[in-house]
Amino acid sequence: MKLSHWLFLGLMTLGISSLNAQQRNKAYEDYIKKYRSVAVDEMKHYKIPASITLAQGLLESGAGKSKLARMSNNHFGIKCGRSWDGPSVRFTDDAPNECFRKYKHAKESYRDHSKFLRSGARYAFLFKLNIKDYKGWAKGLKKAGYATDPKYATRLINIIELYDLDKYDRKGGLKWAEEFPDPHQPYLANELLYIIARPGDTFKSIGKEFDISHKKIRKYNELPKDYVFEGGEIVYLEQKRRRATKEYIVYVVRDGDSMYSISQKFGVRLERLYKMNKMSPDAPAPEVGDILRLR
Repeated sequence: MKLSHWLFLGLMTLGISSLNAQQRNKAYEDYIKKYRSVAVDEMKHYKIPASITLAQGLLESGAGKSKLARMSNNHFGIKCGRSWDGPSVRFTDDAPNECFRKYKHAKESYRDHSKFLRSGARYAFLFKLNIKDYKGWAKGLKKAGYATDPKYATRLINIIELYDLDKYDRKGGLKWAEEFPDPHQPYLANELLYIIARPGDTFKSIGKEFDISHKKIRKYNELPKDYVFEGGEIVYLEQKRRRATKEYIVYVVRDGDSMYSISQKFGVRLERLYKMNKMSPDAPAPEVGDILRLR
């Protein structure tokens, strides 16, 4: 069923090239693999969420590639302070030629970071939080003045959620990483988490990897029980929404599109897509050039 073309003429150029998908950075992934066991070990000893430690290490050191990290193995931007009597290096940060702590190995930086937080009076309130409350920790670090960046907490939270770092705060987090050495890369569309299926994937294998019921995976994606993944399919890990985001009001049907594929592209429930466009599920597939409402 076609909608009035003239009504949406000014919106016909909308596409799906920028569906707010956030792709993981390989340098960040390599850093996580290298230091996740260290972060988990620090969590066991000092009760600091491993997700927070990893996110801070990634952010402060630029995934280990910053000059400070390369020069002095300082992965957390910790300055000398009055109590520091160890090796140091001069570096310009908030002010020129500031004194930063220097370590022989990155692992020493991780241990000093744990001690720095655990012994600092201004950080004491953080240890009253649940160790799985990474958002509370991120906001608390900013409140306590760990960094001057006004968006510091948001940056930490975004890193943790994009790289699924909170799994290391849970019991068995490292075991999960070993069981899934090549995990699916998560993306975001319509503020929903999704992955791209690979040949051989099943509802159960995806559910096990992301700790979600396989029945929910099937339900979220509106697929039959006997569906076999060929690879390349969008698979949502959350319930799709009733409509697309504000920037995607309508969509011009392209060659190869179906109502289902469009619903997956934009994270909109199939029945809602039919309803918004006053179409019946039994109606013929939309034709190339048809304009469909997305919200």
